[in-house]
Amino acid sequence: MRAPSGSNTKDNGPSASSHATDVLIVGAGPGGCTAALQLARHGVRTMLIEKAVFPRDKVCGDALSGKVMRVLGRIDPDLVARVNAHAHRMPSWGVTFVAPGGKALRVPFSRHTGEGEAPGAILPRLDFDAILFDAVKRTNAVQVLEATSAKQYTRTPDGWTVALDGGRSVRCRLVLAADGAHSQFARHVAGSAMDPRHQAAGVRAYYEGITDLDPHGFIELHFLKELLPGYLWIFPLPGGRANVGLGLRSDHVRSRELDLKTELQRLVSSHPTLKYRFANAQIEGPVQGMGLPLASKRHPLSGEGYLLIGDAGHLIDPFTGEGISHAMISGVHAADVAHEALREGRTDAAFLKAYDRRVWRRLGQELAISTRLQDLAHQAWLFDLVVKRANRNPALADTISSMFTDLDLRARLKKPGFYMDLVLGRRLSQ
Repeated sequence: MRAPSGSNTKDNGPSASSHATDVLIVGAGPGGCTAALQLARHGVRTMLIEKAVFPRDKVCGDALSGKVMRVLGRIDPDLVARVNAHAHRMPSWGVTFVAPGGKALRVPFSRHTGEGEAPGAILPRLDFDAILFDAVKRTNAVQVLEATSAKQYTRTPDGWTVALDGGRSVRCRLVLAADGAHSQFARHVAGSAMDPRHQAAGVRAYYEGITDLDPHGFIELHFLKELLPGYLWIFPLPGGRANVGLGLRSDHVRSRELDLKTELQRLVSSHPTLKYRFANAQIEGPVQGMGLPLASKRHPLSGEGYLLIGDAGHLIDPFTGEGISHAMISGVHAADVAHEALREGRTDAAFLKAYDRRVWRRLGQELAISTRLQDLAHQAWLFDLVVKRANRNPALADTISSMFTDLDLRARLKKPGFYMDLVLGRRLSQ
């Protein structure tokens, strides 16, 4: 398998042309860095290769959910403190849904907005990923090679020989592929094919000068009729800046023949609910695109001698588009299973299947609910009805708020009785 090499030839690792390690991690995003930090805690000899040179930007919505902060806290509480103290961080206390008809519903993440530490945050990936990568580089147990790409993977009796650019190579027992949405390993070695029905396309840009950004960092999700079942987001940042973007399933993009970069700029300049807020806004740099492999279809996450982490394993939430927390959660599980596999001398597919089971046990129900919500996002009238009823009914609004923190409540969305109660205005079923 051949993967594209990076254009930068800087090497922060040893000068020898051949290396040996127990675990090779490909990709230094949140999933790869989390796996590296967890493997260091286990004392496993690890190498992490990254084709870019940090700090590097990553096209993303930049929102860090409470799940992200909890994973960080379990790995190293100092990382939470570093994120919260960053000058570019915006604390986030909730989300505002804007229904297709234009009505808005504010959903707080906490009953006490503004008190204590915010449950979530918004921090550009340029800064967040640099914090994680710096933590890995400061860990003696992990050897880091920047500006290094994998060009070919060759299976051997005791693991892998991976050809790197510059004529170098590395021998390892296990490969942990965390090389993102366009993972060369996942596509060409693991055989994980892309399906437009289970992939989304997204674009984002940074703006300054948008009016009416929420002072408590509520993120905004605008379910515009033109974008259903996708949405447009506005995520506030310090200093009056915001991350603005939109996402839509790839099969809809194709069937509608949409240019999402053009569509984003058209909507913010002309849509009735947005144009007045962007009247004096200035875009910073270009609109950039991204691919989002969705977890609405389960893909195998492991095989002979390898594990797929985060976007490489198609683990993005199909409704919210969240991928950072799922990458980090899968990174922890991948590191734990890799440690156990090496300890037992079992790197075969049957043993590594434990990784799939742990990831789906942790994320499966949540992702199934989100897949259901994605299906329902086609129904503009239902969004309008929910927002209208919730604005009139504090109990319903509180239920929706709880759905962001309590999976049992979110699971109600899979029950037909929930919508019958909603339509008829009855007390919500338990």
